[in-house]
Amino acid sequence: MPRAFAPRLAVVLGYVLATIAFSWPLPLHLGTHFTGDPGGDTGVYVWNQWVFYQELIAGHNPLHTEKILALSTPAVDLTQHNYTTFSNVLALPFMNWLGVVATFNVVFLIICVLNSIMIYGLIRRVTAATRWEAWLAGLAFAWSPAMVARTTGHFSLAAAAAIPAFMWALINAERSRSTRDAVLVGLCMAWAGLSDAYYGIYCLMIGVVYVTASAFRVTAGDRHAPRVCCVWVVDVLLVCVGGLIAGLVLGHGGDFSLFGVPVHVRSLYTPVLLLTILVIVRAILWWRPQFEVPSWRALPVKMLLIAALACAGPLAPVLYGLGERVAEGRFVNPDIFWRSSPRGVDLLAFVHPNPQHPLVRWLTVDPLVLQPTVFVEYTASLSLVAVAIIIIAMWRAGFRPRPAWIAVTLGFALLALGPFLIIGGANTHVPGPWALLRYVPGFALARTPTRFVVVASMGLSILMAGGLASLGERWPHRRRQIGAVVGLLLLFELCPAPRPLYSAEISPIYDRIAADPRPVRVLSLPFGVRDGTWETGNFRPRTQFNQTRHGKALIGGYLSRVSQRRVERMRVEYPTLDALIKLSDTAPIGPEVKQVLDDRGDRLIAQGDVGYVVIDQRFIPAARAQLVIDALKLREVQRDRHLTLYVPAANLP
Repeated sequence: MPRAFAPRLAVVLGYVLATIAFSWPLPLHLGTHFTGDPGGDTGVYVWNQWVFYQELIAGHNPLHTEKILALSTPAVDLTQHNYTTFSNVLALPFMNWLGVVATFNVVFLIICVLNSIMIYGLIRRVTAATRWEAWLAGLAFAWSPAMVARTTGHFSLAAAAAIPAFMWALINAERSRSTRDAVLVGLCMAWAGLSDAYYGIYCLMIGVVYVTASAFRVTAGDRHAPRVCCVWVVDVLLVCVGGLIAGLVLGHGGDFSLFGVPVHVRSLYTPVLLLTILVIVRAILWWRPQFEVPSWRALPVKMLLIAALACAGPLAPVLYGLGERVAEGRFVNPDIFWRSSPRGVDLLAFVHPNPQHPLVRWLTVDPLVLQPTVFVEYTASLSLVAVAIIIIAMWRAGFRPRPAWIAVTLGFALLALGPFLIIGGANTHVPGPWALLRYVPGFALARTPTRFVVVASMGLSILMAGGLASLGERWPHRRRQIGAVVGLLLLFELCPAPRPLYSAEISPIYDRIAADPRPVRVLSLPFGVRDGTWETGNFRPRTQFNQTRHGKALIGGYLSRVSQRRVERMRVEYPTLDALIKLSDTAPIGPEVKQVLDDRGDRLIAQGDVGYVVIDQRFIPAARAQLVIDALKLREVQRDRHLTLYVPAANLP
């Protein structure tokens, strides 16, 4: 083995061992358990890999499927679904060999190692850190609390390796201006988009900022120049708006007259927005920035075009599908509202101790047990060890982080705070950068701001590596001891093991469905259609996970984005499905629901070729379930705990 290769192999093996340790005891249960509940989003990510494989081996386009929403037409387009294409491709060689569950876990572990390796490579490229220091910083990102939280549900966000790879390629391309590096930039951006659509958008944002910062220069103006009169106007407005906010907070009301016009203010949103804008304007007037706009010839136009074409190549099938959706009016773009859009993370969440640490779970209530969805989406804890290293390095070793990495870290952390700043659960009504950026076309598709924390964690690990390198250079004779101490502290802080595991067991009633050679469809109750932002009825995500066992098409379904027009058309064409949706909801139902079921139930069985009906007694009242049993003339054939399997009398095997 060449000597130059040995240290790199040691880095990879170190990350493999860390992945095994930090995911423990999952390596002992690869075929039987997950780190997330298959009854939630985890089950849909497993389904992604399964349906991708099924469509490919059937010779179909894997971006379309008839496995779900089987009675709606045309075939379901998956281009707007969080499809995790990169993970799906990684899973292909394992699926036949290991099976669905073990394949998912093996791919998950590979991705964790890949995250570590990619951030390690970027750190070595942009800092003076030694291999050990860079290895530790890579560990700090790959197993940061924010990343670990995503591995309990949002597995697409756990596949973050493409972002540091994109940054690495972007830096190389800016310095070399070579075609090869420009192509790498585009390919890495495509890789990010095929890992998670949000990551593709994040790469676009980073690229825009990087190119803009490289081409344009902003410097402070002469602060000793005479003040202009508008400064005093802004100061007066600051006092007035501040007084209005103080009056509202103290409960003195917001009714006043402005130049004889009555004004009624009932909430803090608009006054605080005005105050924030005035503060920004006042800061600009104090700084007096001067902009140096270069000639268009200085912009890397050729490089940008090459990168765009390289990115468009791997994304071509997805882009074509999206283009079709836009042309046909099927593109799903949830409305963005000023006050009611998804909130960001709590400011204090950044300094919360690792919530997955065994000691924290023992001392406090485990948030993963109480509120798993909140835990996955809103965990933003940064490594306190990394923060301490950066502060100590700046204080004692003269460490001066590069402005670009400070901007990446703080910028994405501010974006993660969402549209309005929340501190300790209290909404301060102070708008953050995301309050405006979410209205920018393209960027607005990343509608959930909490996920920006992944890039902030990445930036923090790079700053940590720079801080460690500065400490080592300040005390070179103690560099190894410093690295060893930091390593022990980091391993202790980040360790989430033993990880809570969730059984991948599937009820044996689905084995009976799988044994039926007929291409019949399966109807599950409660019934409905679920979208990442809305739902109608009460479709359970576990239903799609169970489908990986029986393989039959489902009448309902759950995707990241589902066109409401498709659902409405389905409800009109199949009134029985509309009745089942109403029956599966919690709202009271009228006699017309039973009438539709009685009149049209036989037609649904015949037209929909429904071979099996599965009723989950936990989520639908017995009286409502009985309405369906009677109307569809169902015969019970198997029961397993809360699940009961029925066969329509008109469609007995």
